[in-house]
Amino acid sequence: MLVRALTYVLASTHAAAHNRLMKYEVTSLVGKLLIAMPDMGDPRFDRSVIYICAHSDEGAMGLIVNKPRPKIRFLNLLKQLEIEVMGIISEADVHYGGPVETLRGFVLHTDDYRTEGGTLDVADHISMTATIDILEDIARGKGPQTSLLAIGYSGWGEGQLESEIAQNGWLTCDASHDIIFGTDNGAKWEAALATLGVTPELLSATAGHA
Repeated sequence: MLVRALTYVLASTHAAAHNRLMKYEVTSLVGKLLIAMPDMGDPRFDRSVIYICAHSDEGAMGLIVNKPRPKIRFLNLLKQLEIEVMGIISEADVHYGGPVETLRGFVLHTDDYRTEGGTLDVADHISMTATIDILEDIARGKGPQTSLLAIGYSGWGEGQLESEIAQNGWLTCDASHDIIFGTDNGAKWEAALATLGVTPELLSATAGHA
């Protein structure tokens, strides 16, 4: 069921979503990282680092970039989708993007790749594509230079993310390619904190946000 659903979602163009996301203001958190506070109270986001792909007064959407799914590997996924691998590609993790619609697939990648109607330019030379074309191109050695595949996403309704930040559930910081696309997932949470000059020992329930 996972493969069938993922195939369906990746094959769609997401044109409506693309048009909606393009309305977001420059002053939003698009292109930023959320860093989960230790006492935020939701185990699904424990020590999560989330890249924000969309944010407006209607809500927000992002992908967790530091939680690989242990039972799913990229090469095995390609095989199940009957996508032929041509040449040598790396055996990458498939990430848990968040608890919403956990059968949907999204690829974060550098902006050297795009598909017509299926690629959203997010920020700072990072894009997101949700069509099966990108998986086929990666398998052929014609995909983006750097990418991260996530299944599921993290979503917030109107005002929800702002409220969680105000209640010290999250810190925010500038995103970096090393944190988003780095292979050491276990180090990303502390690396994101370090960009703010913060260590885990310094965090408290009353910590503010950047």
